[in-house]
Amino acid sequence: MRSKFRKAFDSLIEQPPLLFRLLFPEAMFRISGPRPRVFLTFDDGPIPEVTPWVLDVLDRYGIRATFFMVGDNVRKHPEVFEMVRQRGHAVGNHTMHHLQGAGCTTRRYIADVQQANALIGSHLFRPPHGWLRWAQAAALKRSYNLVMYDLITRDYSRRLTADDVVENVRRYARNGSIIVFHDSLKSWPRLQSALPRAIEWLLEQGYEFRTLQPRD
Repeated sequence: MRSKFRKAFDSLIEQPPLLFRLLFPEAMFRISGPRPRVFLTFDDGPIPEVTPWVLDVLDRYGIRATFFMVGDNVRKHPEVFEMVRQRGHAVGNHTMHHLQGAGCTTRRYIADVQQANALIGSHLFRPPHGWLRWAQAAALKRSYNLVMYDLITRDYSRRLTADDVVENVRRYARNGSIIVFHDSLKSWPRLQSALPRAIEWLLEQGYEFRTLQPRD
């Protein structure tokens, strides 16, 4: 069980505070509607070890999601990329090499995004780790819709169990939440139990699942 201090600290990651949202006013964090809805998203794929399983789970519940893909994974696994699209899911750009914006120049960052876009072909973009420089965001918003998140499940964390991941969904999900899971090997030990349980809980609460669409 996580300590109260750890839970308080982690909550700043799991649901970003208002100050962080104000740093990127052009970004999508939450899209509420007249009826309860959530936007399920997956980062870091596609990979053959995990992504097809995620697709099967989504099919089982009859829901669609948005996959933010690393361009190099699309290059290595084009058949998995096509599988995602053929099953009716939306796709987004997550850079070519999972670059962190704080660690590279704007020129290099934009070039990496464009390299990925040549393979992915989407106007949706999410920065790895949910962070990039203001100059990078300003350059990208001319061609892309910047997508952040309202709830990070932290399925990638070895400090958390599958129960913790599900509890994060139960605690922080709300109308319009953009929810982040990962179709990655790092998340797999928790994802295989947490994802179906989280979906079932959201359905029980009456949430509708929507895919993200580019804004005009």
